Amino acid sequence: MADNNQYSNPLLTRYATKEMSYILSEQKRIGYFRRLWLALAEGEKEQGLNIPQAAIEELKAHLDDIDFEDAKAREKITRHDVMAHVGTLGELCPNAKPIIHLGATSCYVTDNADIIIYREALDLVISKLVGVMENLKNFAVTYKNLPQMGFTHYQPAQPVTVGKRACLWLQELVLDYQNLVFVRDNLMMRGVKGTTGTQASFMTLFEGDGKKIAALEKFIVNKFGFKKAFPVTGQTYTRKTDYSIVAALSGLAQSAYKFSIDMRLLQNMKEVEEPFEKGQVGSSAMAYKRNPMRSERVSSLARYLMSLPINEAMTSATQGFERTLDDSANRRITMGGAFLTADAILELLLNISDGLVVYPKMIAKHLNDELPFMATEIFIMECVKAGGDRQDLHEAIRTHSMNAEKSFRNGGEKDLIKRLKTDPLFAAITDYKSILNAKNFIGRAPEQVAEFIKNEVNPILKKHSGEKHIGKIEV
Repeated sequence: MADNNQYSNPLLTRYATKEMSYILSEQKRIGYFRRLWLALAEGEKEQGLNIPQAAIEELKAHLDDIDFEDAKAREKITRHDVMAHVGTLGELCPNAKPIIHLGATSCYVTDNADIIIYREALDLVISKLVGVMENLKNFAVTYKNLPQMGFTHYQPAQPVTVGKRACLWLQELVLDYQNLVFVRDNLMMRGVKGTTGTQASFMTLFEGDGKKIAALEKFIVNKFGFKKAFPVTGQTYTRKTDYSIVAALSGLAQSAYKFSIDMRLLQNMKEVEEPFEKGQVGSSAMAYKRNPMRSERVSSLARYLMSLPINEAMTSATQGFERTLDDSANRRITMGGAFLTADAILELLLNISDGLVVYPKMIAKHLNDELPFMATEIFIMECVKAGGDRQDLHEAIRTHSMNAEKSFRNGGEKDLIKRLKTDPLFAAITDYKSILNAKNFIGRAPEQVAEFIKNEVNPILKKHSGEKHIGKIEV
C-alpha cells in the first residue's frame, strides 16, 4: 500500500515498468551478491581451498530468501551494507559462515553485481528498442509513397514522403541500437581483485600461486556468462563504464526527443497524430483539445535522461587513486534513474509507434498549398524552352510569389497559379496539373525507404525475431 505521507519516485509509480524495476531491485541485487559468494566459494574449492561441500550446498539453498529486516538491523550497527548481508546469510548457512566472502572486498559483490544487473537492464532496453523499430518500419513501408511537405528551418521545402520521414527517426534508432549493443557486449566484470586491485589477499590464500588466482577469476567470469574481467582495477572497476552506459542511453533519449518534437508539430498541423483514446481528456477546461500527451511525456523524460552523462563523467573523473566513496550514493541514484527513464521512454514509444494515425487529406492540402512555389523553377525552364528570357521570368515569378504569399497572410488564397495563368510571360505552360503532381517532387524517397529497410533495419529485426518487446505499462 502506498504511503502518501512520503515522497515516491514517479519513475517507479508512474512511468517505468515493473519489469525494469525488478531488474534494479534490492531483491535482485542481493540475490546476485549471494550468487557471487557461492561462485567464489565454488571457485576457491576447485582451486584447492578447504571449502566444505556442506557450505556450498547451504549457499545454493539460500540464494533468494533474503531477510532484509535483519540486514537492515545489522547495518545500523556495522554501518556497512555488505557486512550486514554477510551476517544475515551466515545465520542461514552455519557451515558456510566461516568462508563467506573469503579473500574478497566489498566491491567483489557490489561492482560485479552491478555489471550483471546493467547487462540485464541493457538487454531489456535493446529488446524494447527493437520493438519500436519494428513498429516504425511497418509505418514507413505503409506510407513510403505518400508525399508530404518537407521542412528546413521549419519552413516549407522540397517534399518528402511520410515513410521517408519515418526513416529519419528509424536511422537514429539504428545508431542507438548499435551503440547499446556495443556497450552491452563489451561489459567486463570486476572479477576477483582484492582491496586495491592487487589480489594480495588471494596471494595469501593460494600461497603465492598466481595461476590459481587467474583460474579462480576465469571460473567466476565464465559462471556469469562474461567474456572477461577488467585486466586491472583499483578497488572498483573504472567508472568510465558507467559513463559509457549512460551515454548510450542518452543517445536513445536524443532520438526519442527528436521523434517526439516532430510528432508534436505534426499533430499541431493535423497531419499525423499519436493514439488518442475514446475517453481521453485533453484539458480540464478546453474539452475539445487533443493534446499530444504521450509525445510531450517522451520529451520531458528524454530531457532528464540527456542530462545524466555529465554526472557520470564527473564521477569517473573524480575517482582519486584506487577509489573514493563519493561515487556510491551518486551511482545508486543516477544509474537506476537512467535505466528507469529509458524504459519509460521506450514504453511510450512502443505505444505511440504502434498507433500512429495519418490524415492524407490534410497532408495533401498543406502540400498543395505550397507545391506551386516548389514548381516555379520548372515553370521558368518550360518557358525558357519556348523562347522566354530566364531573367524576366525569374523576376516575374518572384513578384507573383511575394504577392500571392502576402495575399494569403492577409486572409486570401495562395493564388500563385491564378496569377501565372493571367501573365503572358507564362503562356507556354498549358498543363499546370501534370506539373503539380506531388510525386514529381519526391525524388527517390520511396526507393530510399525500401533500400534502408532492407539493408539496415531488417537484419536487426531478423536477429531479434520472436522476442517479446511490449511491456505492461498503461500510458
